[in-house]
Amino acid sequence: MRRLVAAIELLLRFLWQVVLSGLATAWLIVKPGRRPQPMLLRMSYGPIDPRGAALLGCLITLTPGTTTLDVDAERRELLLHLLDDVDPEGAVAGIRREFERPLKVLFPLEDLR
Repeated sequence: MRRLVAAIELLLRFLWQVVLSGLATAWLIVKPGRRPQPMLLRMSYGPIDPRGAALLGCLITLTPGTTTLDVDAERRELLLHLLDDVDPEGAVAGIRREFERPLKVLFPLEDLR
């Protein structure tokens, strides 16, 4: 039951983030003034197994404004391409806040079968 709740929570969080990120990305592109400055960023991820890390990478890529370029399971890091370099710490904090907790329930590190 706990995993079902986590899966539903993850789905709802993802859908909400697609909407919010889509609007933020559209505004970033059309607003006058400073142009977006892309950047690459390494982000470590929490205690989730490789399947969870791959899903995290997919969720990030499907959310507008950020793309996962690489998943390094040994170093437990993702290489991300951010559309804008204005707040990389905020981007990482948002990813952790929205996606990591339910993924830890669905794909705990010790649960490799």
